[in-house]
Parts: sequence; C-alpha cells; structure tokens
Amino acid sequence: MKGIGAVLIDIDGVLTVSWKALPGTVAAMERLRAAGVPLLLVTNTTSRTREAVAGRLAGEGFPVGVEDILTAPAATAAYLRAHHPDARCLLINSGEVRPDLAGVRLVGEEAAAAGREAPDVVVFGGAGEEFGYRALNTAFRHLQRGARLVAMHRNLYWRTADGLDLDTGAFLPGLERAAGVEAVVTGKPAGAFFATALAHLGAAAADTLMVGDDIESDVLAAQRHGLTGVLVRTGKYLPETHRAATGTPDHVLDSFAGLPALLGLPGAPEPPAP
Repeated sequence: MKGIGAVLIDIDGVLTVSWKALPGTVAAMERLRAAGVPLLLVTNTTSRTREAVAGRLAGEGFPVGVEDILTAPAATAAYLRAHHPDARCLLINSGEVRPDLAGVRLVGEEAAAAGREAPDVVVFGGAGEEFGYRALNTAFRHLQRGARLVAMHRNLYWRTADGLDLDTGAFLPGLERAAGVEAVVTGKPAGAFFATALAHLGAAAADTLMVGDDIESDVLAAQRHGLTGVLVRTGKYLPETHRAATGTPDHVLDSFAGLPALLGLPGAPEPPAP
C-alpha cells in the first residue's frame, strides 16, 4: 500500500483488551517503528491519564511514550481552555484523569448536587459506577438551568476481559433529549480530534491511516475527514455492526498484526484475506 506517511492507532480493542496486549500487536508496532513510520495512539479512553496509558503500554512491551498518545480528556481540556476559559466544570467520569485536565476549573460533585457551586459546563467522560441516577439527575438539573454539555465521546460500549460494557453513548442521548440540549463531542469521531492528531504528526489527512475497532467512531469518521480507514476484527468488532454500518471501511484486517503487511513494509508477512 503506497502513499501512507503516518498512522493513527486506537488502543483499546486494537492493541489491547483490558490493557493486555493482543497477539502480534507489539511485534507489529516494533516493525512500524523500525520502518520509521510516524504514528500516534488516539484513544477515547477516559479511565487513565496519558502518562498512565504510556506506562501500561510500555509494560506490555509497546515502544511508546507519553508524547505518542492523544486522549479524549487531553483534547477536552484543550477545548474547554479555548472555548470556556475560567468556567466551572462538573466532571462525571469513571477514572482519574484530572492531571490531563490542566487549566480546567473543576467543581465537586457533592457541591454541585447540593447547589452550593453551580457548574457552567457539565463534562461527561467514560461511563461506570459514577453514572448513577443521582449524577445524571444532577447533570440534568444544571443543563435545565443553562449549563453547557460537553462529552468526551459517544461510545456505546467497549470490550473488557469479561465482555462488552455499556459506555457514555448509552446515556447521553436520553439526557440530551430530556434537557433539550446537544453535547459538544471532543473525542472521536469529532473532526477537531482528528485535526489535532494530524497537527501533532505534521501529517496530511490524505497521507494518513486510521486503525480502529469501532467502525463508526474510528474508521468511518476518519474517512469522512479524508483519512484512509482500517477496521480490525478485534475488540468491540461485531459482524452485525459491520453489516449495519453507515459506510464501508477502506480496508479490513483480522488484527493490527496485519498492518505492516498492508503497508508493504519489508519482511512483513502477508495479512489474512478480509
């Protein structure tokens, strides 16, 4: 495959599941590094900071550092600093990502629920136990009052070692409809997220590949913004979701392990037929 100068790679479901490396993924990334292919790991993961993600991946053997990772929380912080400077923000998220929200003024959930500190912006991260009735109802009341709604992503679910778990996209539409608002999404599939990734690499969309397991948010979203999309049949991939998708991926691989061959890197084995 010619004409590709850079690669964007989703993490969860593509390189790892429950932070354990999938077969062949470390070797494939080592081959990309050896060939000098510029790459950036782009993820909607909201449970860990960039530093924690880099450390966990390095522990699995991936040759990556903090500078190789762009997360939805980091992109969200940039958006809030640019569009809502000094705003009081209520974060509803499963996981600790505050270090990646530098420059964002966060208010406590207890204070927001009690009405002692009213947020200007409600920020949704990834779903978990924190997405209970009380938190959602608190968000609803502040949105009724006029607070803005920002979501790091709209993912419906993600793959864990125990199976698929519900994510923010399972709750967000109901809240939007009830409050009569529409969330600004800052992670994938937002165009601004892909633009930030491309700018980080100094790459053009037409010369860049996006590899993901989410056909809509990763692959087709990237294709709509001029990138070449590669869908992998790992992680959250489901045949029925593939068949019902709103478009067709440019390429389909059984796993990330087949990417070096798709790119035509020297010594790479041929990828499995799609």
